[in-house]
Amino acid sequence: MKTKTTKAVVLHAYNDNLLRAIIGLKIEEREIQPLKENEVLVKMEAAPCNPSDIAFLRGGYNIKKPLTAVPGFEGTGEVVEAGGHAIDLIGKRVSCFVQEDSDGTWAQYFIARKKDCIIIKENMSVEQAACFSINPLTAFGMFEMVKQTNCKAFIVNAAGGQVPNFLRVFAQKDGINTINIVRKESQIEELKKGGEKYVLNSSEDNFQEDLVKLCDDLKPTFAFDAVGGEMTAQLFNSMSAQSQVIVYGGLSGNSISGINTMDVIFKNKKLLGFNLNDWIPHKTSEELKSITDELQEMFISGELKTEIQASFKLDDVVKGIRSYIKSMSAGKVLFKPL
Repeated sequence: MKTKTTKAVVLHAYNDNLLRAIIGLKIEEREIQPLKENEVLVKMEAAPCNPSDIAFLRGGYNIKKPLTAVPGFEGTGEVVEAGGHAIDLIGKRVSCFVQEDSDGTWAQYFIARKKDCIIIKENMSVEQAACFSINPLTAFGMFEMVKQTNCKAFIVNAAGGQVPNFLRVFAQKDGINTINIVRKESQIEELKKGGEKYVLNSSEDNFQEDLVKLCDDLKPTFAFDAVGGEMTAQLFNSMSAQSQVIVYGGLSGNSISGINTMDVIFKNKKLLGFNLNDWIPHKTSEELKSITDELQEMFISGELKTEIQASFKLDDVVKGIRSYIKSMSAGKVLFKPL
């Protein structure tokens, strides 16, 4: 192997106190392990900080790697080395992700499995490619559930985020109404300027009453929730019979509580989770290529866009994460090795 070490962000200890967790991050030289069959070495160009990365640093994510570990679940770069049957990817720009115990993407070089790499089209920018593997596919997968039913409206919580933004684009194309829930007045103004008709502020005293009224009027059959906690129950309890709440994030950090038991029994409401890693294996390689090609064309045309608020060098990882958590709805923060 030509490249023996990589400069990387290294996590030495999980800590529920996020400030302590990020202060403990170190920039170190990390040994690159020999490539296995169907693994590639990616020279990283950019990697984002996502809510899942924040949860990981706190030790509260589904994946808890043996420490020390390099954080970062997705990113983009060029394949410079390959093992076994992955040599056809050498020289290709890819969007890649990792969910195993191996080191993550906040590094100069990153090892990915071939099947976790998406070849990036020439006109995709580095910034958009860096954030391509998780949120766009999550939104596509969840909207697929909507399209399989006669859904006329759905709810999106934490509506200032990237996944809700993608869901709104898909919904507009299919003439489906979206009920957007945010926490700040400025987010309401921004969404309404963008043409959204139904926007609620969960911080308002009359929020629950307004939500119930909209549910009665529009009959949403799905709610997509990235928050968890009591908010999940508010969505669930406000919706009509036969509806489903899909939880795909836990921004609140709290357990779900307060669900109306009688609604579960007599109204046949469902509470489900969406995990991208469970959705992907149900698609053939041909189906995934068709989906990712379609999504890339939407990014290239500008129909879809991941908002990027700032980019930082790896050495400035603490500054970058602090910037991100101050205003996550302002867009992603990217870490660039060079």
